[in-house]
Amino acid sequence: MSGEKRYIYLDHSATTPTDPRVVEAMASYWNDEFGNSESAHAFGRVAANGLEQARQTVADVLNCHASEIVFTGSGTEADNLALRGVAWAARQSGHGCHIVTTPIEHHAVGHTVDQLHDLFGFEVTRVPVDEWGRVNPDQVVAAIRPDTVLVSVVMANNEVGTVQPMVKIGRVCRERGVLFHTDAVQAAGRLPLELDDIHVDLLALSAHKFYGPKGVGLLYVRRGVSLIPAITGGDHERGRRPGTVNVAGAVGLATALRLAEQERVAESARLRHLRDRLIEGVLSSIPESRLTGHPTQRLCHHASFAFRDVEGESVVVALDLEGIAASSGAACAEGELEPAAILTAMGVAPDWGTGSLRLTLGRSNDEADVERVVQVLPPIIEQLRSRG
Repeated sequence: MSGEKRYIYLDHSATTPTDPRVVEAMASYWNDEFGNSESAHAFGRVAANGLEQARQTVADVLNCHASEIVFTGSGTEADNLALRGVAWAARQSGHGCHIVTTPIEHHAVGHTVDQLHDLFGFEVTRVPVDEWGRVNPDQVVAAIRPDTVLVSVVMANNEVGTVQPMVKIGRVCRERGVLFHTDAVQAAGRLPLELDDIHVDLLALSAHKFYGPKGVGLLYVRRGVSLIPAITGGDHERGRRPGTVNVAGAVGLATALRLAEQERVAESARLRHLRDRLIEGVLSSIPESRLTGHPTQRLCHHASFAFRDVEGESVVVALDLEGIAASSGAACAEGELEPAAILTAMGVAPDWGTGSLRLTLGRSNDEADVERVVQVLPPIIEQLRSRG
């Protein structure tokens, strides 16, 4: 944003600015190397080469085979492809019709599972979470049945930042012979993506969450996993995702992922320091405030709060007027303020649940930004409470 006023962006879990290095890598695929990667002529071959180089770059970062990477239009599409693709393939082969997931998934997973249940007759078990939003692997074990075809657990929740015990959950799924999917959209550049350690079979990412372009994502599909395409068309992406591939987007995603992984350790440490200062400053200066999500097992850049008897959306608007971009987990349904679903699942009372605030840090943020929030937020909360 332009103008004399300095704006502080603290909504990096929603989206991130595209890294200039990523834009530079993409530029030629919009201009000189614009061909369709499926075309047989020289323009197509150049585009196809760029696409496969991007696929190999991603595979190198994830330590997997290039053939296991499917480029999609978003993280949402990647999740949809994983869930529907596995469920339909299992039904077609007669292997089962039961899915295990959680109540704290992103809508890309939660709503897709609901549709598989409502329209396709799949049975669904949602494993509960504790007060921190963590899944107990033992409860995943208890939920798995002989007809279970897929377990889907988000790697890190977007609203409260809680990181799940992925290694233990993945080990359980592997031992039981059940496919394991994770929405890792919030994790790239912030957590190590060790596919073999977490025994994951399907993993979704979205470029714009780690300083890549919007409109491109990927799904990792372990070799040997049967998948029926969620949309139909041509044989692009080895028949798993039809439609002309966004080559520039794939190049951008691959470049952003490579840079994010290269810089992850140092940047995570820097952000963790800022996050902890932000959490300490908010909790110590605002009465009846609490941290939501796990106090330590949380994303390095993520600070989320609940304030008693405060409407979260009003806090976001007030911060915006002060030049600070943030978000709230609260949502309005039919004109009535409702607590965020994840807070309800965590057992947070309604008088706390409607006052949620998410502040997520990024590369542009520094100590001064944190101090500005700690200075501005307490009087905002006090004023909103005084209005009743």
